[in-house]
Amino acid sequence: MDSPSATQAYSAFPGKTSPQGATLVNADLVAVPGNQATGVNFSVYAWQAEQLFVSLFDAQGNEEQLKMFPSSEGIWHLYVEGITEGQHYGFRADGYWSPNTTPRFNRNKLLMDPYAREISGDVQWCQEIFDYLSDANGQWLFNEQDSAAKMPRSVVRDATFDWQGITHPQIPDQQSIYYETHLKGFTRTHPDIPEDIRGTYLAMCHPITIDYLKNLGITAVELLPVTCSASEERLTQLGLSNYWGYNPLCMMAPHTPYAIADPVTEMKTMVRELHRADIEVIMDVVFNHTCEGGHGGPFLSMRGLAETDYYHMNNHDGEISSENYSGCGNTMNFDSHQTLRLTMDALRHWVVEYQIDGFRFDLAPTMARQHRHYSKDAPFFYAVSQDPVLSQVKMIAEPWDIGPDGYHMTDFPSDWQSWNDRYRDTCRKFWKGSKGIQTEMAWRFSGSEDLFSEQSYLASVNYICSHDGFNLMDLVSYNQRHNLANGENGRDGDDHNYSWNHGEEGITDNPEINNARLRSRKNLVGMLMLAKGSPMLLAGDEFSNTQDGNNNAYCQDSPIAWLHWDWLHNSDSDGARMHDFSRQMMHFRRNEPLLTDSLGHTEYQLYSPKGKVVDPIYFSERHCYTLTVKIHDPNDAEKGAIWVIMNAGKHIGRVLIPETGQFKHRMIMVNTDQEASFIQEPSVDQCSYEVQPHSLIMLKEMN
Repeated sequence: MDSPSATQAYSAFPGKTSPQGATLVNADLVAVPGNQATGVNFSVYAWQAEQLFVSLFDAQGNEEQLKMFPSSEGIWHLYVEGITEGQHYGFRADGYWSPNTTPRFNRNKLLMDPYAREISGDVQWCQEIFDYLSDANGQWLFNEQDSAAKMPRSVVRDATFDWQGITHPQIPDQQSIYYETHLKGFTRTHPDIPEDIRGTYLAMCHPITIDYLKNLGITAVELLPVTCSASEERLTQLGLSNYWGYNPLCMMAPHTPYAIADPVTEMKTMVRELHRADIEVIMDVVFNHTCEGGHGGPFLSMRGLAETDYYHMNNHDGEISSENYSGCGNTMNFDSHQTLRLTMDALRHWVVEYQIDGFRFDLAPTMARQHRHYSKDAPFFYAVSQDPVLSQVKMIAEPWDIGPDGYHMTDFPSDWQSWNDRYRDTCRKFWKGSKGIQTEMAWRFSGSEDLFSEQSYLASVNYICSHDGFNLMDLVSYNQRHNLANGENGRDGDDHNYSWNHGEEGITDNPEINNARLRSRKNLVGMLMLAKGSPMLLAGDEFSNTQDGNNNAYCQDSPIAWLHWDWLHNSDSDGARMHDFSRQMMHFRRNEPLLTDSLGHTEYQLYSPKGKVVDPIYFSERHCYTLTVKIHDPNDAEKGAIWVIMNAGKHIGRVLIPETGQFKHRMIMVNTDQEASFIQEPSVDQCSYEVQPHSLIMLKEMN
């Protein structure tokens, strides 16, 4: 077709099927007369639709619908001449509609582009955004109400940005210290950041923020989802919101509320300035479900274009339902080539256009499900491994979903890392004083080699706390979760926290309890920074941040979930003391060759209290609350040796460290029982040590 389809304001021609989305192009890239005009190529997948339209909106919100052209690939396309960056648009899909079928099409519903690079506006929960109405008997009726006024708009964006020559820091796994944080919550109340930018991309890269992160010693910020998301209808009705952002709407667009004016430019600026400071940026991404919910959910994007391609759908005797391995109503369908393509395109988009250094995959097993069953040979893994861009960045799995056979700690590719919840739970149980946990604690501290036998020890991301569950302060201050503010009568959140309140529930003025809690937090952070594997610290845990006992603050865009910086200018505060210890432990880890070994030569050797070399099974046969570990490189004595003695018991632990004569000096570096815990005190001619109850000692041997 050589002639344009005439409209009031636009000239349109057949476009290209690739790339999908809205792409700024010159006219010579599409089959139209002339080669000087500029415009936008629109491309969207909807193979079972009878007709696709692109809706273009002018500055006043007036809409023009243009017919798109079909292709044998199921991808509809159109080149529109004369429009440029900033153009607002959406799609409308027309086709077969019948109650309780899949897929269904309804031209009255404006749909977001799954490939949108920017989103303007918010989803408004109302009847209009559903494709059906229910009659008095609950039967579905075709909904003719137009949804455009209640829907956000996709926005055409150019990829151009001035990176000023700044590139990826490329920090090796063995030198990485991950720092998980919510972008908004990190700076929302920070007193030294200008109030008008707090909680934004620009606040996250403000010099005050960068100085803090550099001084702390982390190497990478791992950001909770910063892609465009929407809050659930239930939360909206409760006056709450999906604060964490694990409810994606568009997977290639930065979350607009985190920007002052321009989310694309401001997020890229954040990445550039963090990179300038040699800090990596890891994105937490959600490719297991979307905010459209289960069957019968709203028509926002993928459901209205190709529901059976994007989501796992069930049909039992005509009863249609969505598979729900995410706990959020729907499950992305990685049997579909289109879902795999969207995911790969989105990941490349973040790495190429935003210079992202890696990804943490929420409910990662979902992406590896073939015909609903987890497979180590999933197409997604092969696609990533052969991709010249994605194979070079960090890949971190949350190694479970809630589907059948959903737990897969060690079944990811050899160069991936996994969140090690076995480390998390074992550390908590050990320091709580649980019986029979010492053998497993020995394995976890020494790299979980019993789990990752087919991978490097670097596959383990060790952590004590994450966004999901108690933070560190609450872990040692509450025996029970306190989630009433979430609107579910306290029923939500994990009830298996292995927490201990040290004698009183919540905040207390009792100095003995507060000192015990501080010591416990030092034990956990100290152990985390000395363990074999890559450590991850939850933002705020380094300075005693609290969520008032809420262990599921996903819906709390409020002081409950924001970080509290009131300790910052009070050097005598609990937060300042904890921060000082955490900072010193992180810098010790980064500067200690035994803990950043790139060749895998460092060994973690277990000792009995009497100074004999033992294996982890030794502890299963004895009632022992003390764990002694020697960290050394048997091939390089110049590195010296580190001894770590951990006493989780109620009584003084007496431990013998053998004198080998190999090293001339032994220094006590850390003793969490002392107020100034990072002490660097010479240990004079001493082989026997008394370790106070519930405390940790670290020694360094050297010549």
